[in-house]
Amino acid sequence: MDATAEACTDTAAIALTGIHKWFDSPDGEPLTVLQDINLQIPAQRVLALLGASGCGKSTLLNIIAGLVKPERGQVCFGGVPSRDFKEWRSIGYMFQDERLLPWRTTQRNVEFALEAGNMPRDERRARAAEVLKLVGLASFENVFPYQLSGGMRSRVALARSLVTEPRILLMDEPFSKLDALTRAHMHTEVLRIHALKQMTIVFVTHDVEEAVVLADEVCVLAPRPGRVRELVPIPCARPRDSTEPESVRLIQKLRGLL
Repeated sequence: MDATAEACTDTAAIALTGIHKWFDSPDGEPLTVLQDINLQIPAQRVLALLGASGCGKSTLLNIIAGLVKPERGQVCFGGVPSRDFKEWRSIGYMFQDERLLPWRTTQRNVEFALEAGNMPRDERRARAAEVLKLVGLASFENVFPYQLSGGMRSRVALARSLVTEPRILLMDEPFSKLDALTRAHMHTEVLRIHALKQMTIVFVTHDVEEAVVLADEVCVLAPRPGRVRELVPIPCARPRDSTEPESVRLIQKLRGLL
């Protein structure tokens, strides 16, 4: 049995085996972005993909999401190869930009994630209202994006990624544009929702402190091409303070790996 077949016998929420990705470059030579990525992500865990700009973090996240196809390697979900996986709606994706539709209200932006199927309108409304309450925006359902602060727009984007009731949530530097205070508040919200919903979360970041505060484990990617340099467990109990001695030690270790 080959390595990719073995990977799909695993019951990890997400299993990546031998992932390679390259793109064509202007000079005609392939530009290798990811090389031999192997990861096992258990269910209900929070994994951070940490690395310098250009190391392939977002590309790897997009491969997990099925938005980009690897040249070689296999992605499995609960032992099912991605090519056979039928439950893509069980995977939520929160992009770096909110991508809210300016002509839609908060409620209607959240409902947008449900409109591709045949869900009745009343059920879409009820699901959107429920998730807006979950993220603390129950009284802002009729407000347009331009009337919301940056942190509130991030909450709408989070609500939209949660309204399909995903088992896996992928996040691509979702809070990088927020100020430090708002970002810290969003960290608290994500951890609160994770505790309630028990999702598997994979998020991309270049912020070492964010990785230590949020993740159960940090995958540090080496650049050009992106490869797993080290998997660093974060054993500290939550909630975490990045100024505590153990957090500081882990932050220094991760910075050293970068």
